[in-house]
Amino acid sequence: MYLARGSSDDPYLWLWVLGALALYALISYGLTYRARARRGSVHPARDALHDLKDREDPQPPKYRFFSRVLMLCGAGLTGLVALLTSGAVRVLAVGLTGVVAVAVWAYYDHRTERRHSTQR
Repeated sequence: MYLARGSSDDPYLWLWVLGALALYALISYGLTYRARARRGSVHPARDALHDLKDREDPQPPKYRFFSRVLMLCGAGLTGLVALLTSGAVRVLAVGLTGVVAVAVWAYYDHRTERRHSTQR
């Protein structure tokens, strides 16, 4: 008997999604910390945490669109790698592709947020 448990073959798909979001937050924090430390902040860790928490102004529409395109391309590429590989190679390839995709996405958001905040 077949029981409907969800639409995915991988029951731990939500763990991959949460891991990608946590990695994005960690990379964003690291980039913000580095920028605060370079600017000579007395408490760069605390200031970086407040910068991440207090993002009141969203990105302009052009930057937000490209950010979402990067996110979707990274997810598509990661899914394609998962589809084309199998076994232990799949875990390694998907993990590596996911880390690179999230790092590029976080770096782009960091650079455009910084550029946008200096133009105000």
